[in-house]
Amino acid sequence: MERFDVIVLGAGMVGIGTAVHLRDRGRHVALVDRRGPAEETSFGNAGLIQSEAIMPYAFPRDPKVILGVITGQRTDARVVWHALPATARWLLAYVGQSGPAAVHRTAIANVPILARALPEHMRLMERAGATDLLRSGGYIRVYREAREIEAALEVDEAVRREFGVPYEAWDGARLREEEPHIASTLAGAVHMPEPGRVIDPSDTGKAYAALFEREGGTFRIGEAASLARDGSLWRVETEAGPIAAPDVVVALGPWSGDALAREGVRVPLGVKRGYHRHYRPARQGVLNHLVLDPAVGYALGTNKRGFRLTTGAEFDRRDAPPTPVQLARVEQRAREIFPLGEAIDEPWLGSRPCLPDLLPMIGPVPGKAGLWAHFGHHHLGFTLGPATGRLLAEMMTGETPYADPTPYRVDRFAA
Repeated sequence: MERFDVIVLGAGMVGIGTAVHLRDRGRHVALVDRRGPAEETSFGNAGLIQSEAIMPYAFPRDPKVILGVITGQRTDARVVWHALPATARWLLAYVGQSGPAAVHRTAIANVPILARALPEHMRLMERAGATDLLRSGGYIRVYREAREIEAALEVDEAVRREFGVPYEAWDGARLREEEPHIASTLAGAVHMPEPGRVIDPSDTGKAYAALFEREGGTFRIGEAASLARDGSLWRVETEAGPIAAPDVVVALGPWSGDALAREGVRVPLGVKRGYHRHYRPARQGVLNHLVLDPAVGYALGTNKRGFRLTTGAEFDRRDAPPTPVQLARVEQRAREIFPLGEAIDEPWLGSRPCLPDLLPMIGPVPGKAGLWAHFGHHHLGFTLGPATGRLLAEMMTGETPYADPTPYRVDRFAA
């Protein structure tokens, strides 16, 4: 049986970031996944490195918004009613953590890890030779009416005052100047200049994983469900044979709760499902920025496969069959403002792993020697994987963590 210092379960961006940082600190690390690197949840995001995303995606408080979701009139969120027996408990916890005080606590906890998001990505991109995947210029949120822009700017200004997040208001003329192929009927946009963007999230993750292997890390195809205690070690079965280590990190995204449950540890992990699809350009349409349409609930940007259209949240069971209703509806609305051509692939479905307070779990699992948690990054797994991977690696190797890990502790929901 091959022995390592640490086994990292899950080769999404979170697991890859953890493995690289542990390897940088001299640990003999095995990264294990049932598929190749960055082929599950980390494959399907919009590619943003959202360093500005201090404020969490809280459950809405506006009665009109809630009613619109409940009645199926909105496209930014969809509740699957027959799944409520399985999802209601988590949804209620999410609602309970979406009040003003709780949202502010989450925002405060987001500050140090988001401050490291882009620098840690840049460091890995340079080492991996993957800087050609990165695009600058941030993203824009587009609005159809002036009153919508005014309401958005009130929030943006409050966040700028407290947290220093910059923004820029664009009127219709400036929007047309920056994005000549977007419909002239839009009233304007808000530009968020700081976030980075990659043209393919999966390729980015694969480049980091290749760096990990080049520098002495080991990747194995294996099944997380085989994790078991073997004396003082944790053992996992892989295609190349069993491996063992005194420490194991659960970085399995939406499947992390299953792994902990097998060890008798329950965590309130839910999912927000989301879809994407790729399209050819029509009429030689070009986008210079990634576009978010908050009123409709989609993101649209360039990807090496074409224009990638991603949806908002679908509240359904993690393993339920795909129901790409939202995707069809937002596609129709996206075509109203940008000339999308024909679809070039089938809809893709992924599940964002979410804890009720929309903060990740990072740290040791109480009562389970050598078992560490690193999951629950909700919409920010791609953004935060390298940054929180560094935080966990510092904790595991006895360094002084760059941020206080208390807000992300595993037992914070124990009460």
